[in-house]
Amino acid sequence: MSSIDWFVLVATLAAIILYGLYKSKTTRNLDGYFLSNRSMPWYLVMLSIMGTQASAITFLSAPGQAYTDGMRFVQYYFGLPLAMVLIAASFVPVFHKLKVFTAYEYLEQRFDLKTRAFTSFLFLLQRGLSTGISIYAPAIILSSLLGWNIYWTNIVMGGVLIVYTMTGGARAVAYTQQLQFLIIFAGMFFAGYMVVKMLPEGVGFADALHVSGKLGKLNVITSGTKTGGGFDWSDRYNIWSGIIGGFFLALSYFGTDQSQVGRYLTAKSLAESRTGLLMNGLVKVPMQFLILLVGALVFTFYQFYTPPIFFNKVQTDKVAAAPAYKDSFNLLEQKHIAIAEEKQSAVRLFTDALHREDSVLMNQTAGQLRVLNAQSDTVRQQFTSILKKTPGADANDTNYIFLRFVIDYLPQGLIGLLIAVIFMAAWGSIAAALNSLSSSTMVDFHKRFSAKKERLEGAALDEKEYKWSRRYTLFWGIFCIIVAQFSNRMGSLIEAVNVLGSLFYGVILGIFLVAFYVKKVGGNAVFTAALVVEAGIIWMFFFTKLGFLWLNLVGAVAVVALAWMLSLFMGERRVAPVVMNDAPSR
Repeated sequence: MSSIDWFVLVATLAAIILYGLYKSKTTRNLDGYFLSNRSMPWYLVMLSIMGTQASAITFLSAPGQAYTDGMRFVQYYFGLPLAMVLIAASFVPVFHKLKVFTAYEYLEQRFDLKTRAFTSFLFLLQRGLSTGISIYAPAIILSSLLGWNIYWTNIVMGGVLIVYTMTGGARAVAYTQQLQFLIIFAGMFFAGYMVVKMLPEGVGFADALHVSGKLGKLNVITSGTKTGGGFDWSDRYNIWSGIIGGFFLALSYFGTDQSQVGRYLTAKSLAESRTGLLMNGLVKVPMQFLILLVGALVFTFYQFYTPPIFFNKVQTDKVAAAPAYKDSFNLLEQKHIAIAEEKQSAVRLFTDALHREDSVLMNQTAGQLRVLNAQSDTVRQQFTSILKKTPGADANDTNYIFLRFVIDYLPQGLIGLLIAVIFMAAWGSIAAALNSLSSSTMVDFHKRFSAKKERLEGAALDEKEYKWSRRYTLFWGIFCIIVAQFSNRMGSLIEAVNVLGSLFYGVILGIFLVAFYVKKVGGNAVFTAALVVEAGIIWMFFFTKLGFLWLNLVGAVAVVALAWMLSLFMGERRVAPVVMNDAPSR
């Protein structure tokens, strides 16, 4: 990067940090550290919810996902608005009336301690692993820019985030995300604008969409049906898995995951929480659509210009420098360039035919482009076959596609801004996740299972709990750094995070659905059902071809059904109130 880009990057990040620390002043107790004294307005709640979900993975990996697989990933979010309505109506009033710190406190009152602890444990395991992957995403940037070893880069990135989160708490996270999103939206808008602006003269936005559409990258709605007929249950992204499976995933994530519950518990009233959630439901789908559209436009851009044979330059240089593979690499590189030149000729013929409304030539050249792109994919596969033979190889470059485009083609200053955008998205989501991991550990385990009961009270107790909370933030930060060291083999990061969540979210949601709506089921029945179904979900993931979004539906429904059946034989059929008048013990 140029000195201008470094200045923009450092200045932007420094401004964000200083602003967050300036706004982070709050009481030194659990309510201040975890929930910002429940004082946030709805728009900060909305931005905090979105910022927690939209990590660096969203802005780094999603364009690459669209580049390789088209825009059908947006269907993953189609169930989200419906989930926001149900959560605002059913979940939020309960959590607000109880004045809980974590969602899992309610489960002890409704069921028993073991159900609360097991559900919280599932959250901690899933969110800890996912946050580790989220640390790896911005580490990719530093590693690519500076040529650093990725493992040391994970440590540096994670260390900065630990200090940032321990210092500021929930209030710094919320206020920082407010400023972050303004810069993030501006940065992504300019990235999309520059993609179109740098296309050859006479080729505009509509032409770029036609090219992407003809080559299958604007597949926003897919039915999930097989070529020969019948529904393909292994298809990960289609309209049905998005609306149904995505609904249950969003219901669990926003309704029971402490990283999100903790965001809207910071609101100063029930109405502010509900408004923040509902606005998130309205904004999230269009936002994700536009981010994926940038990836589809980058794909079109590389029809007119020669793309790298592999977008991770560090890995490409490794193969090119290896004496055993140097000749093979050079041959593949020449073949790749020749195909790219043919694509450039074909796509120009296509756009000319488009302007002349020559449908025959358009179909002919579109078919030629599809063949050439298939040939290009074959060459890339041959390169990755060679790459896999080298020590420490990372053979998936989906997460590097957008970053490589930014570094290679965007003007000075904008490169620094776009990289700052990815860093800021990482900091916001990871800080919120570490805050929620610490809160759940402190409230659901430390305070509940501490062998030595605290004899302190008042300010002394608040101060001690505040210090323990920061220690748990440090612990989870170190845990997530360790996970990040193993994240380079997970392929598309945005897909890996969502797959991981689907292994646990259905079961967690099922427990809460029983708590809210199946009032005669007791703790032993739901605990046993959750254990059995979680084992079954993991088995289904590894030994069946069912698309991962469906695991959320299966897990939730199975827990409810099995818990109800077990309750008939366990003699636990008792009515438990959904909302209690007294705050739960912590």
